[in-house]
Parts: sequence; structure tokens; C-alpha cells
Amino acid sequence: MRARRLILKGKQRLLLTLAAAVTTLVARAQDGAAGIEEADSKVREYFEPGTNLMYAIGAVLGLVGAIKVFQKWNAGDQDTGKVAAAWFGSCIFLVVVATVLQSFFGI
Repeated sequence: MRARRLILKGKQRLLLTLAAAVTTLVARAQDGAAGIEEADSKVREYFEPGTNLMYAIGAVLGLVGAIKVFQKWNAGDQDTGKVAAAWFGSCIFLVVVATVLQSFFGI
């Protein structure tokens, strides 16, 4: 009989602890719309510097690619055109992605 009371008290304590945890979570929960608006403002805040960073990376890749292509051209390699197209394509890709993202998000 005494063991049964201890088990019931243990279950009651567990339920009371769970109820307190749920109450705390509900009290600390924030409004969903406010959270989405805050996330939107944070993304928009960092979007322009990120776009500028992509343009800068594209410029550095363009310079490195130009040097690589020039070296291959001076060495007389046959695949100079393929290398030039690959480097030029990667630079164009970065610029296009940055521009499309900028127009997509309307910033």
C-alpha cells in the first residue's frame, strides 16, 4: 500500500514537472509573425554586403582565370580555349546568380 502511494506521488511529481515545463515554454514562445518579420529584416540587412562579396569573388576569379589562360596561351597548350571558357563561365555564373537573387528578393 505504501509503495503504491510512492508510485502515485512519483507520477504526480512527473506530471507537475511536465506541466511546469509546458507552461514555461508557452510563456517564452514568441509571436510567429514577429519572428518571421525579424528573420526577414536580418536577411535583408545582410543581403547587399553578400551580393557585393559575390561580385568581389567574381572579380578575383576573373583575374586568376586571366592569368591562368595567359600562362597556358604563352606555353602553347592546345586546351587554352577550354580553360578560358571555364574561367569565364564561372565568373559569369557568379554575377548572374547575384543579380538574379537581387531581383528575386526585390532589394
